[in-house]
Amino acid sequence: MSETVTGPTPGTTGGEVRIIASDAEAVEAARALVPRFAEGASGRDRDRCLPREQVRELARSGLLGITVPRALCGAGADAGTVAEILRLLGTADLSLAQIPQPHFAFLNALRLRGGGTARARVFGDVLSGSLVSNAQAERSGRTAHTHATRLERGGDGWRVNGSKYYATGSLLADWIAVVAPAATPDGPRPHIAFVPADAPGVRVEDDWAGMGQRTTASGTVHLADVAVPDDLVLPQYLTFEGPTTYGAFAQLLHAAIDVGAARGALAEAAAFVRSKSRPWFESGVDTAPEDPLLVHRFGELEIQVRAAEALLASAADRVDAADAVLAGGAPGAEDATAEASVAVAAAKVAGGRAAVEVSSALFEVAGTRAAADSENLHRHWRDARTHTVHDPVRWKVQHVGEYSLNRRRPPRHGQI
Repeated sequence: MSETVTGPTPGTTGGEVRIIASDAEAVEAARALVPRFAEGASGRDRDRCLPREQVRELARSGLLGITVPRALCGAGADAGTVAEILRLLGTADLSLAQIPQPHFAFLNALRLRGGGTARARVFGDVLSGSLVSNAQAERSGRTAHTHATRLERGGDGWRVNGSKYYATGSLLADWIAVVAPAATPDGPRPHIAFVPADAPGVRVEDDWAGMGQRTTASGTVHLADVAVPDDLVLPQYLTFEGPTTYGAFAQLLHAAIDVGAARGALAEAAAFVRSKSRPWFESGVDTAPEDPLLVHRFGELEIQVRAAEALLASAADRVDAADAVLAGGAPGAEDATAEASVAVAAAKVAGGRAAVEVSSALFEVAGTRAAADSENLHRHWRDARTHTVHDPVRWKVQHVGEYSLNRRRPPRHGQI
């Protein structure tokens, strides 16, 4: 049975929120959280217990505010830092790691397109521990990006009506970033409306029932004549009229989650083999970790994960380099942003493949005992398989191929 939530569940963080001042401090804060988040991840998945306290702890740690610009008292963290934090969280709990992905992606939209009032209000709330969720995908149109939701003029500002599905983090959010077309001189174009989760007319339904990622706090967001002031509506379509890293940054974070999940699955496989597996009788060894064929297989998996980690780091460097070109107004922005998108696409393909293949190979190397439902090791594969269909990798490969062979730059949108 689905549950209806009418406002932000966290409300307050339940404690003082730290203000992180540097990229290094942010990574260190994430490393400190990983063991605690990993400890209960299997139980949360098994019981579909939403990570309310973990999100509060994430907020109290200051990590939700790291991309707030320095001019507004944030750390202004770069893309590589945010990716590393989501990679670290992904090693512990892929579902939990995805909750801040739309948070950071839409804060980036606010940085790029928000006016002074919107930036001060939303960034200020984020520094105080607020979480931003997405309300983007729909199910009624020809594609997931065909929007029936409408943003129209009404009263002193705008009114938004519609329903959004798979809204990651919405059950725990304080702000919801709603993507909807609005009228422009050139016809309806995509905008983003920042809506308080407890605004009149907002209803979040707890109806996500996927085989994996059971605890992403994803719900269906229903919007009934919700009033949004002018200051909180952003012309998102303008972002894609020139060179941008908006899509590359958003996809980099998805790639980071996959790469982290691959590392986490491999680490759990190794721990299981060391503590619970028995050697194959033909190996002639006393313990499973001494089995030469098992050692060889772990070597292959380690190489695959390290390759994905290296591609992720390289892609993050390309995004940061392109951002520097854009910020400095230097020539070459078209090439720099295209290279960033292609590098991220390659990392996303490799990371997704590593996450799915390693989480499947976990059973191959750990043996029959690992398949026991009580161990819940299948959550790694269920989570990876669910997350990696978020954006089809076949289109990532296509864009990489077009760039490699025909020197065609990728299109400008939020999925590349």
